[in-house]
Amino acid sequence: MPKRHEPPTSRSLRRMSHAQPIDLIQYFVNRPRHLVAVAKVRSLRSPAMRLLVLSRNAALYSTSRLVLAARARGHDVTVADPLDFQIVISRGRPAMFLGDRLLPPVDLVLPRIGASITNYGLAVVRQFDMMGVPVLNNAIAIARSRDKLRSMQLLTKKDIDVPRTVCARSPDSVGAALDFVGGTPAIVKLQQGAQGIGTMIAETPQAVTSLLETLWAMGQDIILQEYIAESKGRDYRAICVGGRVVAAMRRQAKKGEFRSNLHRGGLGVRVDLPKEYRVAAMGAVKVMGLEVAGVDMLEGREGPKILEINSSPGLEGIERTSGLDVAGAIIAHAEKFLGARKKKRKGRDAVVESEQRLTRVRHDASDRPRKLRAGS
Repeated sequence: MPKRHEPPTSRSLRRMSHAQPIDLIQYFVNRPRHLVAVAKVRSLRSPAMRLLVLSRNAALYSTSRLVLAARARGHDVTVADPLDFQIVISRGRPAMFLGDRLLPPVDLVLPRIGASITNYGLAVVRQFDMMGVPVLNNAIAIARSRDKLRSMQLLTKKDIDVPRTVCARSPDSVGAALDFVGGTPAIVKLQQGAQGIGTMIAETPQAVTSLLETLWAMGQDIILQEYIAESKGRDYRAICVGGRVVAAMRRQAKKGEFRSNLHRGGLGVRVDLPKEYRVAAMGAVKVMGLEVAGVDMLEGREGPKILEINSSPGLEGIERTSGLDVAGAIIAHAEKFLGARKKKRKGRDAVVESEQRLTRVRHDASDRPRKLRAGS
């Protein structure tokens, strides 16, 4: 019986990154046949693209997998820290410097923006939007998903179920808020956070009040959420790429922990996601406007409840659990996404086009600025 495929570890990926390109291709081509690859390498490939991955650490598993998957498909890949970019604001000529040099042209940007650098990371992504460079997950979509309150407002507007949630700022409103979410235990969350960070459980009304007052005093925006007892520390994580679910797992929190995140010691098990959960995940991603996302769902009595949407989902847990080539699926979708953009006007931003029209009216032909190209 063939051994089950295990995706490479971070250490082996670092070793592989120094190998020749043919070794990378052989790795993907010669995988065990029983591995069900999400993205099959096509015999007629898309033209090679110049891919820029925004990541703070090129050695991270998820970043390394994306780089390997892209190079295996013949693409040129660069990894850059978003904090190393300088954003140049100039009328009709938005540009980016990487260090002290003008950024060379790129065809597509794949952002992996961590929660700790959300503001500047989003500014970098917006600049690429302004420059007309296609971005797989634009700044608006990332910002929506990063803000827990905003994302839940948008989801419920589209009749997608979420746990009952209250956002309040006054100590006098805590009692009414607790009544609305069903009393204690209740979940207290920072409005922005990831991987379970900033998520706490309060067992008594006094604990809720103490937590909220402390966090408010620190200037934090907080949401109070109902505790879904029937989920029993379990949830589903679905990875959506291009509007469809490509991999899923069920996560179980470790004993004594209510958060099921694998980073918190949770255990992941491969599952065939039930149809209603697939529909809920795809609907949530569509509302956010994300091309790539991880969707966390709780098992409620009345069906799935969307807990969180992550615009930069980790790949290690889902690939190890499912045995699926999720990184390959993301790169395959990136090729299609870029191809669709090229059929339009090479993805120029409406603001840039407007500025160029005004400039052409105000200046003679000799003073007319050059046309912007993607990545210029």
